[in-house]
Amino acid sequence: QVQLVESGGGLVQAGGSLRLSCAASGSIFSFDAMGWYRQAPGKQRERVSVFSSGGVTNYADSVKGRFTISRGNAKNTVYLQMNSLKPEDTAVYYCNAVRYTTLRNYDYWGQGTQVTVSS
Repeated sequence: QVQLVESGGGLVQAGGSLRLSCAASGSIFSFDAMGWYRQAPGKQRERVSVFSSGGVTNYADSVKGRFTISRGNAKNTVYLQMNSLKPEDTAVYYCNAVRYTTLRNYDYWGQGTQVTVSS
């Protein structure tokens, strides 16, 4: 049973920083991609940043230049360094991991961690 556990959320003032961590357990395989999504109240879940195999990263336009995603040395870990936080970054942040096979894709989600940015 694969589980993703996020940590690092909290309350921070605008302009501050937070670092989110996600660790996956229960998988003997490395994931092809790991990333972060967020969902603000009343809005759809949106992709924040994804780190794919081969070191390819992408970011939502709204966080480019402020957020940095990285994979950990430990297998199946991913981090999101968030700097210059804005009130509009307030959301529940979810870790996501994907493994691709010829038969199907395996898609996993964490429970989410709350990030609140006060103005």
